[in-house]
Amino acid sequence: MLIKSLFAFLVGGLFCVIAQILIDKTALTPAKILVFYVVGGVVIGGFGLFEPLFELSGCGASLPLVGFGANVAKGVRRAISEMGAMGILSGAFSAAAIGCTASLLLGFIASLFFKGKPKRL
Repeated sequence: MLIKSLFAFLVGGLFCVIAQILIDKTALTPAKILVFYVVGGVVIGGFGLFEPLFELSGCGASLPLVGFGANVAKGVRRAISEMGAMGILSGAFSAAAIGCTASLLLGFIASLFFKGKPKRL
């Protein structure tokens, strides 16, 4: 259990370190980096590489946006096997529905309590 927790910390921390380096050393915006992570998760999940990473690190891999992208890829693969080519779109929507709904709902609730400010350049 301790080893798996250590790997979760290391993998999740590595994702955070990579994102922080991209923010500090490139002109990429945080939104572009988030999209990069989701698309990276789709690619990793599409090639079947996410499952071994998840087995090694658990929540360290599944909770960040990479896990969300891998979940989308898994949903698409499952829907294609069940419905054929029509599963390409429906699989992504069904796999991502819970995450998108939670994000929208929690974002709305947060907006009721906090006031956003534009970033000063």
